[in-house]
Amino acid sequence: MSKVYIIFASLLILVAFGLVLLPDTEHEDQIPPEALLKEIMNQSRFLSADLIAARIIDEDPSIMLVDVRTAEAYNSYSLPGAINIPLKETLDEEWQPYLNQRGVDVVFFSNGDLFADQAWILCSRLGYKNLYVMEGGLNQWFTQIMQPTVPPDTSPNEDFDLYSFRKAASIYFGGGAPAQSTQDIKGENIQIIRREKKTATAGGC
Repeated sequence: MSKVYIIFASLLILVAFGLVLLPDTEHEDQIPPEALLKEIMNQSRFLSADLIAARIIDEDPSIMLVDVRTAEAYNSYSLPGAINIPLKETLDEEWQPYLNQRGVDVVFFSNGDLFADQAWILCSRLGYKNLYVMEGGLNQWFTQIMQPTVPPDTSPNEDFDLYSFRKAASIYFGGGAPAQSTQDIKGENIQIIRREKKTATAGGC
């Protein structure tokens, strides 16, 4: 187990215990602290970059991508169709209709896992359903989807099949140009569930 993973897991557990110690609110559907801790230890909330890419390409209407980074980072680059809800605004009442949906998978992402996982914890504690985190965030998106590595010649056929998908996805999403903007990506004419982003959104951490 890598040192980075251990540090990340420790931070996540600290955040979880912090939420457990928070006073109860009047939210009727709030999940009990013990149940929340159990869900946190369950890794099924993580969706791979490959799966996210496939669902975007398939124009899956049942997925909503939520970028929890700052507005500045979001405006610089984000995934096609993603809306921006900075982490510190996650609990703002105006975002509840977007985050508390039925029949739609809400997928949080940031540069890595940590901030997206915090947004997942906050919304899970309120009893929201169908919440996920894109594993590895945009860092993994670029490594796997935008700039895939050719597998060694001795690799099994499955690895080459996966590479072929990633290479095709890379071309679909613009070839992995590091400075590509969100507006450029929209030129790919990808049709998925959209929510207009707030032009005045600011902040995040």
